[in-house]
Amino acid sequence: MKSFLERIVNPSEIKSLSYEQLEILALELRERIIEVMSINGGHLASNLGVIELTIALHKVFDSPDDKFIFDTSHQVYAHKILTGRNDKFSTIRKHKGLSGFSSPAESPHDHFYAGHAGTALSLALGVAKARDLNKEDSYVIPVLGDAALTCGLTHEALNNVPKNMKNFILILNDNAMAISKNVGAITGILSRFFNHPMSNKLYGEIESLLAKIPGCGELIASGGSKLKESLKNLISTAPFFEQYGLSYIGPIDGHDIKKMSSALEAAKNLQTPCIIHALTTKGQGMPNAIKNPTTYHGVKPFDLETGKFLPNPTVRPTFPKVFGKHMLEMAEKDEDIVVLTPAMPAGSCLTPLMKKYPERCLDVGIAEGHCVTFAGGLAYKSNKKIVCSIYATFLQRALDNLFHDVCLQKLPVVFALDRGGIAGGDGATHNGIYDISFLNAMPNMVIAQPRNGHLLKEVLESAFTYNQPVAVRYPNLPTEEFELPIQRRLLGKGEVLIKGEQIAIIALGHKCETALEVRALLENEGINATVIDPVFVKPLDKELLYRVFMTHPYIVTLEEHAVNAGLGQIINQFAIENGFNESQILNIGIPEVYLEHGSHSELTKEAKLDAESVKTRIHEHYFVKPATYATI
Repeated sequence: MKSFLERIVNPSEIKSLSYEQLEILALELRERIIEVMSINGGHLASNLGVIELTIALHKVFDSPDDKFIFDTSHQVYAHKILTGRNDKFSTIRKHKGLSGFSSPAESPHDHFYAGHAGTALSLALGVAKARDLNKEDSYVIPVLGDAALTCGLTHEALNNVPKNMKNFILILNDNAMAISKNVGAITGILSRFFNHPMSNKLYGEIESLLAKIPGCGELIASGGSKLKESLKNLISTAPFFEQYGLSYIGPIDGHDIKKMSSALEAAKNLQTPCIIHALTTKGQGMPNAIKNPTTYHGVKPFDLETGKFLPNPTVRPTFPKVFGKHMLEMAEKDEDIVVLTPAMPAGSCLTPLMKKYPERCLDVGIAEGHCVTFAGGLAYKSNKKIVCSIYATFLQRALDNLFHDVCLQKLPVVFALDRGGIAGGDGATHNGIYDISFLNAMPNMVIAQPRNGHLLKEVLESAFTYNQPVAVRYPNLPTEEFELPIQRRLLGKGEVLIKGEQIAIIALGHKCETALEVRALLENEGINATVIDPVFVKPLDKELLYRVFMTHPYIVTLEEHAVNAGLGQIINQFAIENGFNESQILNIGIPEVYLEHGSHSELTKEAKLDAESVKTRIHEHYFVKPATYATI
């Protein structure tokens, strides 16, 4: 006999199941997600926490006519499975498989690509307005995690919710967590004060006190339940949302399918926009994930029986681990160092630093713009050494803050740009392949990309001496960490890694390793290439480049960045400005496409950035005799 999960091809089939059957379906979904995540890795704890809520949504509404718009959308695994993708779920985050986020290319049940937090409410308001203009009557249901309320865009959207908008239901999935534990005043508003033992003790003490009033105390105390309710209303979360014109329903147990379904049914009949506040547990159904929700947020493969992560196939540290470890060492030696991050202390490997120096390692929540401007304020006329640790794609969200509040002011903030390059399983929303383009346009900005962990340490230590904004970009890849003395890196000075003749390969950061492999392949064909590491994209080592162009007629640039606006274009401009018009330059980088998800090696090959592909392109471009064409 087929399981309930195997029988569901269309989410409408959920409607005929009893609540007892839906509970079994929830267990089957949980087992399916855990099983696949143990092999593929991916977002685990967040998806385990939203299973019953997702079932209730499909029980009550008619997707895709009724539109579920998930914030960040890293909690859509149950939704994907229930909307006809169970047979492909084992391919999630794999090359050419299902995306780990919502993806309109996969299914009409997914409406937007969404990998960054805070977008759902604004998108949903736009969809609902278009619906109303078209005189349609479907429901629009944005699903937000409580972490989205630390994001400014969500508050801007809340301020614009029309008071008379019908068929608009906001779901707040409150698990008290983002990726790491939520921070800021909003978490106080969403706290579970009334479920705390101390709160119940307070109510009991008040009732006992009232009972002692002569004559009428017992009568007053007997109304204790009403008193308790009044106290709840006094400091509940309802007024916060009601001031925005949202009718408030909750809080509701988000793991109780029947209660969630009843609340959703009630919300359908409201003539105004409303919010349903669901309380959930991140990692629900897996003890390890409940105990360690941050660790099990984004998981690598693990043992299905024990839940313990499988050994790392490489013993080499990653660039982020080198960064986190060295920032702790620097902070131990220098009390003026202050590090900021927008909700990514774990991903950026800053947890040990935050634990040891909580006053000097600050998580500001999912507030990238605030993080950058806050960093500028900290750096203003102070003796503090400010590091803003932020993913390359997250910095995109703070472009104006970067320009207006740091670069224009020429404030010496060091930006540690994590995930600079191909993001692997996270895909198009997370590929850090555009930052050089906008950073290069900023006056007063230094851009560096170390090729290994040791060079990363040297650039980080040297960056504070440049006395201007500095961006140090690096990928989430294994690297070498040499036991060598830390030397100061002179601003704008590159390196010749190996000398050759005729052709020079200028490779950025970790692509130097690829360039050396390409050189070895070319050497088999009698071609000896020079390999250059510029270290700095801005300012360029013009003296070094001048010598390279004078001695090499063929130049190749190699980078894991969008080729249209990265190192290659910068080198092209250098050649034009310095009169090297006869030089032949081949720019190799990521073409003008949105790279999807997959392993780093698979995506590298797809973009033709692996050593064999680069060698072939160089050989065909420079050393294969071009075809001749007849004159018209």
